[in-house]
Amino acid sequence: MGDAFIRHIELLGYEKRFFPSQHYVYMFLVKWNDLSEKVVYRRFTEIYEFHKALKEMFPIESGDINIENRIIPHLPAPKWFDGQRSTENRQGTLAEYCYALVNLPHKISRCLHVINFFKVRHDDMNPVTDSQIKKPEVFLLPKDSKKNPTDITGPIVLQTYRAIADYEKSSTSEMALKAGDIVDVVEKSENGWWFCQLKNKRGWVPAAYLEPIDGPDESEEQEPNYAGEAYVVQKSYTAVEEDELTLQEGDTIEVIHKLLDGWWVIRKDETTGYYPSMYLQKAGEVNTSVKSELRNRGAPPRRSTIRNAKSIHKQGRKKISQETYRRNSRKYIQNQRNVRGNSQNKANVIIEKNEPEDNKPKAQPAVPPRPSKDLILNRCTESTWRKIL
Repeated sequence: MGDAFIRHIELLGYEKRFFPSQHYVYMFLVKWNDLSEKVVYRRFTEIYEFHKALKEMFPIESGDINIENRIIPHLPAPKWFDGQRSTENRQGTLAEYCYALVNLPHKISRCLHVINFFKVRHDDMNPVTDSQIKKPEVFLLPKDSKKNPTDITGPIVLQTYRAIADYEKSSTSEMALKAGDIVDVVEKSENGWWFCQLKNKRGWVPAAYLEPIDGPDESEEQEPNYAGEAYVVQKSYTAVEEDELTLQEGDTIEVIHKLLDGWWVIRKDETTGYYPSMYLQKAGEVNTSVKSELRNRGAPPRRSTIRNAKSIHKQGRKKISQETYRRNSRKYIQNQRNVRGNSQNKANVIIEKNEPEDNKPKAQPAVPPRPSKDLILNRCTESTWRKIL
């Protein structure tokens, strides 16, 4: 595949650590050209030293010779003492710096200095910790922080989930699980892969292997929408289970239920079934190269395919049968047809009622009776009298 390079760096937030002494580290999700995704942790002093060295390597691009030629982004120097307030307030600037860094010319963004700094270190995979000391506090960066840096808030409590079965990872970016493991979920992707952390381990885990601690039902899952949303198939898939659909690239379908495990219920004509959401794209959206590359990754396993799944909840997970999906979907389609049919029939009825009215002869005005002779003599003028005499 050639030399490794970074295609995206995303600031996830920061951690407040207490060992060996209280300090702060920023969390970065680094996406590489081989589609692997790694989380690395760096102190701001390290980032600033990296920045200074980068400027020395490229004096023209850093503006040292002519300030008008500067393209390397600015980065403020660290304070004498970096507390939580300064660490928090610096996130917007740091997120913009990483975005600009990756989009610099390749001779800078893909140089060894950048590659080596963001490579995974031993401490990233196994951070120094002590079970007797307070657990690190995680502060995540809000999704819209780039638009509103001042909206960065305090700590966000990560959701805790439990593994319902053993999971063996199939790539270095994933994380293996044992049944009963308790993990913190950092990021939930709609493709069914969640980024989790377990003690000193971090990686992607299929959402199907996790269940919330406080209850079996996923309150975040939307209710079925039988009206459907139009999507286009971006990658063909051959059904493995009976309730899945086989579709070809380019097919247009309707999504009627988005599930967190990455397997959505879709409708093709009047047929419904499951399909991997990562192979779908909303109609009208632009297809980017990044999305195309991600689709080369395998679809996550479904909940129904997990063997020896053991829930800690007495009540089973809320689940809608495929027959219910089909019945409600057909009922919705039929109702829509009836509504359209009734509208057409009403228009026809109006026309039919009007046609007979048009064919009927118009009513003639009634002829009043002729007044009597005495009435004419008493009430009419003399000229009228003379006509009847």
